Amino acid sequence: MTPRDLEASLALPLSTDEERIASAVLQTNRAPVVLAFAVELLRYTMPEQPLSSRLSLAQAAVSANSRSKAVSIGLEKGASAEDEGWGEGQPRVRVMGREVTVLKRGGYEWKGDEEVGAGDDDDDDETVRVARFDTQRSGTEPAASPSPSPSWSASRPVSLKESTFIARATSLTSASQRSTLMRSLMAAHPQLTTATHNAWAYRVRSPAGGVREESFDDGETGCGDLMLRVMREVHAVDTLLVLTRWFGGIMLGPDRWRLMRNCATGALAERLRKTGAEVALGGEAVWGLDLEAMRGKSHGGGARSHETTVVGMHIHRPEGARAYLLKSFATSHGGAEQAVGESAGGDEQKGVEGKKAATPKKKTVKALGAEKEENLGLLLGALRIVYDSWADHLTAAELDRRAWSWYVAVRPSVESGVSGWGAKSTLKLQDVLDLRRKES
Repeated sequence: MTPRDLEASLALPLSTDEERIASAVLQTNRAPVVLAFAVELLRYTMPEQPLSSRLSLAQAAVSANSRSKAVSIGLEKGASAEDEGWGEGQPRVRVMGREVTVLKRGGYEWKGDEEVGAGDDDDDDETVRVARFDTQRSGTEPAASPSPSPSWSASRPVSLKESTFIARATSLTSASQRSTLMRSLMAAHPQLTTATHNAWAYRVRSPAGGVREESFDDGETGCGDLMLRVMREVHAVDTLLVLTRWFGGIMLGPDRWRLMRNCATGALAERLRKTGAEVALGGEAVWGLDLEAMRGKSHGGGARSHETTVVGMHIHRPEGARAYLLKSFATSHGGAEQAVGESAGGDEQKGVEGKKAATPKKKTVKALGAEKEENLGLLLGALRIVYDSWADHLTAAELDRRAWSWYVAVRPSVESGVSGWGAKSTLKLQDVLDLRRKES
């Protein structure tokens, strides 16, 4: 499948109907709740990752957590594969406070629903495209602009839901040059003065040693910090980065972070290409590695059903994580879940009319599956509402740190120790909604 087809095949249900969410009580065990928390969290902490990667990373975090729990209650013994050095040398990312070893998906290019302008080495063409967009919004003729400074490198313009983003990068050797460079940029591209935001960030070598850095959001919350983070990833110094947005009136949610990152990395990559520097951008799509499966294979064990190998390395497959989520959230009826009868006859068995009237009708496998999928959509919707309320007030790292405590506050209550391993209990989605940030 193409990347777009793969990501579409992994789509998860979502409902943000607060009335339905507030009244929902689910029957589940803890592991899929952690998985749901992690998958939705990654939309905010790693927005550049496609859904396939988010599912894989979330499953890796859940598996590592489950093994730690199994060791703590005596179900498993010995050092973990990570402690034994499996995956050594591979990069790591943090998911809900846990370090996860990953494998870069070299060459995997994924875009969301945004429209990306055609690339062109001539910055004049890009200027005309953005000016034309602004003309359509304002109803005015594009202002004639002088030839842009050759020292600026631009990303491709990206549009989604009537908003357009573009980033530019140039060199500076002193923080005092920032104002002059900004004025020259506005003079070269007058249409930028009509933009909703012109955020900037720079990193410059300090005469006293080290690197001085500063940023300005210009009303685009968190944009400056994001640009500095991208610049650190590529070790960009003596560089000024400007990110421009024309806001279309529709909130983009976490897609905003992905688009800003893509534009920032695009402008820096173009600058590095033009200056002949080595391009080593962060933010690549990754898989979550299954270190236990890697160790098991070396000892003669076989891979589990949700894993496969990529260049000889076991990964957590996103299809397995998705399937686990879809089947894990039944509706709580104040007792045990109603199940499909497995005895002879099942739903087809005929009984006397009086008995049939007194016995609740059992649901078919298909109906139960649809109900569980709907419940998953409600849970993911509740989590999205919660994360949305905090996203503009916390850094990605802080959001990741808090997510685990939020999960602990609402997770199903089960007995401690071995007796609670895999046990099911209730999850009230109103409790999840209550994790929202309270407006002061």
